[in-house]
Amino acid sequence: MVANSNSDYPLAPVQFSRLARRGIMLGLSLPQLIVLGIAVLTVVFSLYAAGGMGFAWTAPVWGTCALLAVIPAGGRKVIEWVPVLFRWAARTYLGQLVYRRHVIKPRPAGTLALPGDAASLREWEDPETGAAMVHDPHAQTLTAILGVAHPAFVLLDPGEQQRRVSGWGRVLAAACRSGRIARIQVSERTLPDSGTGLAEWWRTHGTDDGSWAATTYAELIDRAGPAGERHATTISLALDMKAAARQIRTSGGGIHGAAAVLRQEMSTLTTALRAAELTSTGWLTPGEVAVVLRSAYDPAAAPALERHGDLGRDLATAGPVAVAETWDRLRSDSAFHAVLWITEWPRSQVYPGFLAPLVLSNGILRTLALHYTPVRADQAARDLRKKKTELISDAAQRRKIGQIDDAASSAELDDVLQQEADLTAGHGVLRVSGLVSVSAPTVDELDAAVAAVEQAAIQASCETRRLVGQQAQAFTATALPLCRSV
Repeated sequence: MVANSNSDYPLAPVQFSRLARRGIMLGLSLPQLIVLGIAVLTVVFSLYAAGGMGFAWTAPVWGTCALLAVIPAGGRKVIEWVPVLFRWAARTYLGQLVYRRHVIKPRPAGTLALPGDAASLREWEDPETGAAMVHDPHAQTLTAILGVAHPAFVLLDPGEQQRRVSGWGRVLAAACRSGRIARIQVSERTLPDSGTGLAEWWRTHGTDDGSWAATTYAELIDRAGPAGERHATTISLALDMKAAARQIRTSGGGIHGAAAVLRQEMSTLTTALRAAELTSTGWLTPGEVAVVLRSAYDPAAAPALERHGDLGRDLATAGPVAVAETWDRLRSDSAFHAVLWITEWPRSQVYPGFLAPLVLSNGILRTLALHYTPVRADQAARDLRKKKTELISDAAQRRKIGQIDDAASSAELDDVLQQEADLTAGHGVLRVSGLVSVSAPTVDELDAAVAAVEQAAIQASCETRRLVGQQAQAFTATALPLCRSV
């Protein structure tokens, strides 16, 4: 067998579909249609009731509605901010922006000590694999978390990069076919390094003979270790208990049956990762999940928890002591946090590894979370047919009234046709959402880190936007590998 050269595996560029901004009717969203409907009804009623004088008297009403529907603000129309502001005002009135743990009051057995809507999560330790499974009774999901180790992608040759990209594509395709996966979350986070890796290497390979060189080297390791940072990657797999209801009943029902079905999906994922040459470090145990949760809310404690392997390994106490949410940031035990949403992926063709400026940003504590939502083949086919029909109908209507098709509409139609062709060829359809959580010990350092991450995203040809009014919920979906949604 002759080994293939790098030219046999060209690094193929990829292109993302554009973010669909279509509305319910005429490109208008539901809030826009409501306020415009109010404006039209007000105008008609005033004209019939009082003629021109009534039209003039009701001008503040229908004028305000029309302006709310058309004036943009922060990437949305003004009327689309109303639900966000209403929820924020309601949470402020109900005192839900501040969380304080009741130290003396015991928590219900089996619950995670997390704030907000994540307080309803339940823990379950699988007796066969020892993995920690997190049950969400409201979303009806059961989640397991897998640690993954991988080589530096940017240092591989183009042929090896293309081969690994194809392998990862097969991993995602396998998740689409089962129809029982609610969401896959890939989290890549930076953590303060405790220096245990350097110290372990020195104990294994070094020669501590008391000489000046050995003493100096040991001192350098002690000083450099806590100042460094390390990267950790996890893949979270959430089972849709509604979609897998029949299999769960067959396996015994309840949480035991759901765990048995999830174990099948876990085995399929590890096999697919092995074929993609990604090394799994094992499914996270309850103690390891507790350390991840504690490190997210309290980054300053992460090095100490890593050095002392027996501390902080209880899920019942892994949550934060206090959380305070403001309009555009979140404060927890030892850090301030802000979450950015990747609103636009690269519109032009890019090569795999385009996120390197964002992933390899140094000196910033951040978590990049990619949420993959599989779409069943039949549902994806229906959605694509509906989108294609709407786009073609809108184009025909514009030609009928003499309007010229713009490039954005043509590009959106091309994206739909390409997705339909890929689906027909047997590929799966996934909805991808990207979130970036940034942490820092002070507000000024947080603003500087957010600016650096935004600049790195620009270098990666991505557009980011800082989420407002929902930082607490976005933080749990980004920094915690629990497959939570925003």
